[in-house]
Amino acid sequence: MIKTLQTAFKIPEIRNKIVFTLFILVLFRIGCAIPVPFINAPALQNLFTETAQGSIIQYMNILSGDALSKATLFALSISPYITASIVMQLLAIAIPALEKLQKEGEEGRKKINQITRYLTVVLGLITGIGYYTYLRANGLLMPNTGFFEAVVIVACYSSGASLIMWLGEKINENGTGNGISLILFVNIVAGLPAQFSGVPLMFKENALKGIVAGAVVIILAVAIVAFVVYMTESERRIPVQYAKKQIGTKMYGGQSTHLPLKLNMSGVMPIIFASSIVSIPGTILMFFPNKNAFWTGFERVFSYTSPLYSVVLFILIIAFSYFYLAISFNPMEVANNLKRNGGSIPGIRPGKPTVDYITKSLNRITLIGAFFLSAIAIIPFVLNAIFMVVGWNSIGAMAFGGTSLLIIVGVALETVRDIEAQITMRHYKGFLG
Repeated sequence: MIKTLQTAFKIPEIRNKIVFTLFILVLFRIGCAIPVPFINAPALQNLFTETAQGSIIQYMNILSGDALSKATLFALSISPYITASIVMQLLAIAIPALEKLQKEGEEGRKKINQITRYLTVVLGLITGIGYYTYLRANGLLMPNTGFFEAVVIVACYSSGASLIMWLGEKINENGTGNGISLILFVNIVAGLPAQFSGVPLMFKENALKGIVAGAVVIILAVAIVAFVVYMTESERRIPVQYAKKQIGTKMYGGQSTHLPLKLNMSGVMPIIFASSIVSIPGTILMFFPNKNAFWTGFERVFSYTSPLYSVVLFILIIAFSYFYLAISFNPMEVANNLKRNGGSIPGIRPGKPTVDYITKSLNRITLIGAFFLSAIAIIPFVLNAIFMVVGWNSIGAMAFGGTSLLIIVGVALETVRDIEAQITMRHYKGFLG
């Protein structure tokens, strides 16, 4: 990776793209520090610490790099855009007109992207209104609740979400890597120091305890990242043989290749879906600050620290892994493409047998990938329980797994691949070379 970056900076064109990308990301982080007026930010941070644990609000705060808890301009982060993209993916399956647009190539994708932009603006406005309603419900967070204050707060949040989308698209056009993914990557990385802030505090109290805690954190982080990289890069390669074709006096085709099926074809989407659903009870509890016996029991059963939370999350991730694969990958379409191009899987007849073989292979690797995602998702809860037993409560276990780690690893690998591809394109031999 370091060698790739060194080579990239020697090529002016790629260097300019990397510098432009870094410039946009710096602008984004400046926006994450600009406060929205009329909101008591210190009181909001205290509220997040005390009552937002395990709720959808905490999940959104992680994706925003703590901008949500600090009530800044980019508090909504890329959540409206991600939601709009997911909605468009689902609608493309249900609505024939959108499905037709998807198959029209570049023109169709441009139209779908345009619809996604409009939907992002609408969702940003709706989310901004919802967040304003949440702030208004607590008088300590927003002392002034007039119409002007409401318009300013909602406008700041919704325009911030739209501006983030624009920054991401600028990276796609003039930078390197995927803009939205890099913005999400920067947000998560920006929140990591706060997760490990307890280690220096431990070292001040007890040097030996701090050294042991620091060593354990480093070993765990390296081991989990290595495991995630290995599983993310793993794939099942189905051999494909193409028939020879004679055109005029020349023979074409006849080469052997493979059909790669990633172990984790769904990416982080199953964890995002499952985390959103299991956090609904915690979100409901936020609206009942004065809990009676019923709501106290409800909180104990559905709290993110309870075993039931981890079990439900584990099961939902497996279910959503199969669901997302069903809507994003069509074995019949792959089999038809192979047949049209004269390709076939050795020992498998074209048509339905090929579809059945690909489906069977997918089901097997999806199960392994689903268990991998589930294990990564519940690692923070297991480590949190262990840290509480040994008295390391101040170390944030959320940094060791779940959506955050998968996004960090996935975006880093994707960006390095993109840079390597650009380097390869510019390192070809000349006519006399």
